[in-house]
Amino acid sequence: MLNSKQRAKLRGLANTMETILQVGKGGVGETLIGQMDDALTARELVKARVLETSPQPAKEIANQLAQAVQADVVQVIGSKFVLYRRNPENPVIDLGK
Repeated sequence: MLNSKQRAKLRGLANTMETILQVGKGGVGETLIGQMDDALTARELVKARVLETSPQPAKEIANQLAQAVQADVVQVIGSKFVLYRRNPENPVIDLGK
């Protein structure tokens, strides 16, 4: 679980990031979960976008994906959301304590 200071730092890092995943009319499926899991393992912080054709709003999709890949939802703004999961073997982002 992230505290407010850690969440603020992650939001700042995500601000300059490119969106690397898109959720469309298929919603949250096994393929999307696998892609998010791989991206979080490699990057720890991932920005994604929910397209208008998606069957659910961004907040619901962010929460579903976070639960499926054991990640934390950093923020949801409009159709974009950011997830974070620390890589236990090779951490990239230092959040401190």
